[in-house]
Amino acid sequence: MIKETSTVTDLAAELRGKLVDELGEWEPFRVPAVENAMRTVPRHVFLPGVPIEEAYSHANIVTHRDAEGVALSSASSTGTVAGMLQQLEVRPGHRVLEIGAGTGYNAALLARLAGPEGEVTTLDIDPDVAEGARRNLTAAGYGRVQVICGDGADGYPAAAPFDRIIVTAGSWDIPPAWLEQLTPGGRIVVPLRIRGLTRSVALERHGVCWRSVSVENDGFIPLRGAGHQPERNIRLDSDGKLILRVDDGQPADADALRRALGGSSVQLWTGVMVTSQEKGTGFGNLDYWLAEPDGLCRLLIRSPDHGLVAPALAYGSMALLEGETLAYLTKRPEGEASSYELGVCAYGPASEKLARRTAERIRAWDTGRTLATHIEVYPSGSPVPSPGTGTLLTAAKLHIRVIVRTLSPDK
Repeated sequence: MIKETSTVTDLAAELRGKLVDELGEWEPFRVPAVENAMRTVPRHVFLPGVPIEEAYSHANIVTHRDAEGVALSSASSTGTVAGMLQQLEVRPGHRVLEIGAGTGYNAALLARLAGPEGEVTTLDIDPDVAEGARRNLTAAGYGRVQVICGDGADGYPAAAPFDRIIVTAGSWDIPPAWLEQLTPGGRIVVPLRIRGLTRSVALERHGVCWRSVSVENDGFIPLRGAGHQPERNIRLDSDGKLILRVDDGQPADADALRRALGGSSVQLWTGVMVTSQEKGTGFGNLDYWLAEPDGLCRLLIRSPDHGLVAPALAYGSMALLEGETLAYLTKRPEGEASSYELGVCAYGPASEKLARRTAERIRAWDTGRTLATHIEVYPSGSPVPSPGTGTLLTAAKLHIRVIVRTLSPDK
């Protein structure tokens, strides 16, 4: 175990306690064991070379990049860590598999939750990441965690079956190995990307279907290896201030869209109000209500000097794409700017039509915004029911078919 001076140890304990207190103030812990684990495991030991104050911040900290500077691995934000661990609900004695070792910090928390009778295996495709995680776990006193270098899409059959599987990288699909390596009654938590929308989904099996126990907003570095399915980033200007991100092979004509954005726009106001808090979280599940076959995308703003009508959020907006026409969300403040009216701005030859259709979907969401989002996953080859009432979208992947529905909050 790493040796520290009492001063460093005391400062770490103080900062760790403050960090967890703040997490609890923002959103009370639903699982006390997760709070206790985060108060105990020394996060700074898993971030050697990072100032201790930064190690106990709430920020996501990138730890590995490729030659072009693209993030390959990171220490997830503490809010994300706490949220996913609470979704997972690890109990003493559980056998746990983690896909994506990162710094090893999450595996240490899992080991704390599983207790001395449990077993934790963490898996990473990158040898450097795996070795770093192994080194950090040993230094922090969690050397009993098994660290494996391998492709996460294969799971780890040598230690299966698992009571819990947690995936800490964004996944476009769910490989068969993950579901096959769970025990009956087991649970998997995975950041699942559906039409470019990522949610941390906790799934349990019900017959041939895997149904969500909980669904939380989140974003992650994409899974690498056999499960890698990249999104496409399209530059809409010459200097990279405007990016359109599309998924699932969605067609997009960059030249035509650039011409459209250089022309006039159509703007509509919806009469739908959101609070500052809702605006800060990306408007809950509105993006699922906006989703259409092959139409949903994201407009990303890399500079405030972009020349367009301002999107709803400083970093951009969810958007709809139809041929050479693009529509996205805007907002205008009311009163003391504690609430905002949502609007739509569209550019392109069918701008009025697409703006109106987008506005209609925003109003439909407004009437059902208290409805919970429910996700069902069906392995390929299994029977899939007809979409039915409340279905927001369906998506076919390589190994699964996904249905996103709405349910009343009490269901």
